[in-house]
Amino acid sequence: MRTLLTLLGREVKSFFYSPIAYVVIFFFLIASGFNFYSGVSFLNQAASEVTVVEAAFNTVLFWFPFVLIFPLITMRTYADEFRMGTIETLTTAPVSDWQVVVSKFLGALVFYVILWLPSLLYFISFTQITGKQAALAAGAFGGSYLLLLLIGAFYVALGCLASALTNEQINAAVMTFVAIFGFFVTGLLGFILNSPSQAVRDVISYFSAVEHMSDFSKGMVDSRPIIWYVSMTVLVLFLNLQVFQYRKWKA
Repeated sequence: MRTLLTLLGREVKSFFYSPIAYVVIFFFLIASGFNFYSGVSFLNQAASEVTVVEAAFNTVLFWFPFVLIFPLITMRTYADEFRMGTIETLTTAPVSDWQVVVSKFLGALVFYVILWLPSLLYFISFTQITGKQAALAAGAFGGSYLLLLLIGAFYVALGCLASALTNEQINAAVMTFVAIFGFFVTGLLGFILNSPSQAVRDVISYFSAVEHMSDFSKGMVDSRPIIWYVSMTVLVLFLNLQVFQYRKWKA
């Protein structure tokens, strides 16, 4: 455990040694702040049953920057080390392969969580200023952030896998975006195709991050999306381990 924590500290520090981390933080704070402002402004126009939490997490202004941040977060995790040759120092150290893979994943996930921490201030400030709750129940607020963590873990794992497949950061970023966009669009097929079959809609909704967020932001926390994201994250990390071991021995 101590070795894993040491590696995790190394990964988290590496993010803040890079200028791109501060660019990502700045970009994300601007985007998330504008999204929150737009949601509150929309609710001020007329009476609505939609809560502030729902307005903040169920718009195009939320999903667009959300999908874009993962390639930026994960593109350096392996690609940069393979390109610079520093991965050899890491692999010859007394650490196991799974510790390297897990530490890189957790390091990127910790940075992702840090990005979301300031957003808590938006809802706290709203409650303090207006005297009204941003959500009808604590479950809606907690459920939204739980889903953000679950989706984030899955997308971070996809990004780490893409980075492990190449030596170039740009290639890793493009592969990550294509993979995440593919999953995202798959979940929207129910709206795009407008299939009359309930069975088809049910299957598609199982993969839809948009529908998951719509439910969780209302406080309807379903175990099926939780199982989906956790199992897919574990599967992708397993594939990441296989790719890392293959490239290490090939080198």
